[in-house]
Amino acid sequence: MDERVVRSAPDALRFQPGVAIQQTAHGQASPYVRGVTGQHVLLLFDGVRLNNALYRQGPNQYFFTVDVGSVEHIDVERGSASVRYGSDAIGGVIIARPIAPRFDPAVRGVAVRARAFATYTSADQSPGTRGEVEAQFSDRVALVAGVGYRVAQPLRGGNGDRRLLADGTPAPSTIDRCRGGVRSLADGSLARTPVLEDDCATQRGTGFREFTFDGRVVVRVRPKLEAIAAVYGYRMFDAPRTDLCPPTWASDRACMRFEEQFRTMAYGTLRGDVGSIRDLSVTVSYQRSYERRRFDNPTGFTSQGWIDSVDTIGLSARGATPRMPISRYGAVGLTVRYGLDAWRDTVQSAEWATVNRSGFVIDSPRGQYVDGSSYWSGGAFGEGEFALRDKLVLRTGGRFAFAYANAPSEPISASQSVARGWGAFVARAGLEWRAIASLALFANIDQGFRPPNLDDLTSRQITGPGFQIENPNLAPERSTTYELGARLRTQPIELDAWGFAMRIDGAMVRAPRTLSDCAGGGGLCAMSSSRIALVNVKDAAWLLGAEAALKVRAGSRFEGTATVSYAWGEATSPLEAGAPRLPLSRVPPLQGTVEGRFAVSRETYVGGAFRWATAQDRLAYQDTLDPRIPAGGTPGYALLDLRVGARVSRFLRINAVFENVFDTAWRVHGSSVNGPGRGLLVQAAAGW
Repeated sequence: MDERVVRSAPDALRFQPGVAIQQTAHGQASPYVRGVTGQHVLLLFDGVRLNNALYRQGPNQYFFTVDVGSVEHIDVERGSASVRYGSDAIGGVIIARPIAPRFDPAVRGVAVRARAFATYTSADQSPGTRGEVEAQFSDRVALVAGVGYRVAQPLRGGNGDRRLLADGTPAPSTIDRCRGGVRSLADGSLARTPVLEDDCATQRGTGFREFTFDGRVVVRVRPKLEAIAAVYGYRMFDAPRTDLCPPTWASDRACMRFEEQFRTMAYGTLRGDVGSIRDLSVTVSYQRSYERRRFDNPTGFTSQGWIDSVDTIGLSARGATPRMPISRYGAVGLTVRYGLDAWRDTVQSAEWATVNRSGFVIDSPRGQYVDGSSYWSGGAFGEGEFALRDKLVLRTGGRFAFAYANAPSEPISASQSVARGWGAFVARAGLEWRAIASLALFANIDQGFRPPNLDDLTSRQITGPGFQIENPNLAPERSTTYELGARLRTQPIELDAWGFAMRIDGAMVRAPRTLSDCAGGGGLCAMSSSRIALVNVKDAAWLLGAEAALKVRAGSRFEGTATVSYAWGEATSPLEAGAPRLPLSRVPPLQGTVEGRFAVSRETYVGGAFRWATAQDRLAYQDTLDPRIPAGGTPGYALLDLRVGARVSRFLRINAVFENVFDTAWRVHGSSVNGPGRGLLVQAAAGW
């Protein structure tokens, strides 16, 4: 992450196989894993769930609220993992691991270390800084704490090329004025979003401010047991939603803004080994996610405002046994993992309208959600791993999962009450054969489970394809993933290759609704270009794909990596009975990366990175309504970055990236933000 000089936690994942990062705004990003995102990908921070009852199909803002400065590394587990992690882990799990204080055995008194980080990215003229202090008070107690701040200006995309009239003046409209930019596959016209400024590169509806803080205290109770108390906070201000700033169906002066996007997490954990229990982790956590949004429409009668927050209390416990020999000479060993978890979400939601001319405020009977709604989820699991002479490993396990949604009725807005519960048993089985010491072959079958959450059941909101109306009658989604894989480990070469097929029963897709369905939905429902609702399709949806990652080392100085990923999805059409099956929404196209790094010396390196993606013209029904996707699909791209880094002195290190060398106009499929144009990213780290 340091050498790539990443802008955010989602940005750190761009070079991972099977992952694509879709952005609806400059300050938002949603990771796709194996072609799915949102409620199909579970996000964890140090084992605590970030997913809550208000997670949307494209939860762009949430993983962005993980401060990358507080993260030591990120793990990406591809494939269904509901047995171990619970609901939502259908496409995969992304686990952010925070930095932790170091214990120096030579310290007898108090030792304090401080670090400062400064970053600058030229594409959005964004300066950022983070200060960090680490203290060790004894061989048993240590802490680390930090604060950060960043200001991002409007983002400049690539290939800003203006067309001038015969008299040298710019053409009157953006579509006529700009030669470059991301273009439609259907007719070559400029994409409808984002709106570009006069330079045909700077994007309206981008830019934001953010403030972060974190603290972590670790107490060594025993040599292999730690007690941890931690708090993490993220504050974002004035972040426009690019596809709605302005929306294609309203005034050019209209804009949706996230005035405040806050997340606060606090938790206590007991972690380590206790007696015969290995990898014990018992965590009690509290989170609060808070959004304040405003939709300004100066040419309309009113402007809208919303506040939505969700408080989450969580408890999780898990552990494992040491390897237990179950044969006479220990040739067969068994390891058992087990755990349970429970989470409760409580929702507060409000909406109001402000009359533009008078400033008079009119409270709505309900918000985007029904105020006072709640949601329970959790379960218990057990897994067993049988190892035969370290040649053959059989893994199997199961989980009982539950969820319960409760939302009161609201008669004025015609909101129905919801009081529904779901239970399910999911299982997994896998076989690993270590054919030779350096090669392992895998075959896995994993089941996933996702009950509808409060966003599915009760939300009324503006989305990319249109205004979404609630559906309180949704049923759970269930998945079964079949995998085949190979892993090669030698001194010069590491290779991972996987193929998968995922079947989703009861898949939720967006189906069209009419103007008459807007009863109680407010003026934005009627104003929107289309109206949609989630429905369960009758037949199974399928996602097929593959990914591979290769790492090559040549001597002690050169290292190269390459990845490639592909996913193909299809489901029953939501339009009418008997209609042909349609692609699943926003599935990324064939894509890949190449990175190279040469160590000039122990503390200095040079390198480069290449990213590419083919065009994606397989569109779902909702994709054809979505202004984020150009007509006919999203064009492909190829980008080149150059990197260099050096330790200038004992206390100072600098990393720099010259990104998008050829100033290519590009966009990840499903995004409303074009990627950064040619620019410089610099990070300086100083400390002792």
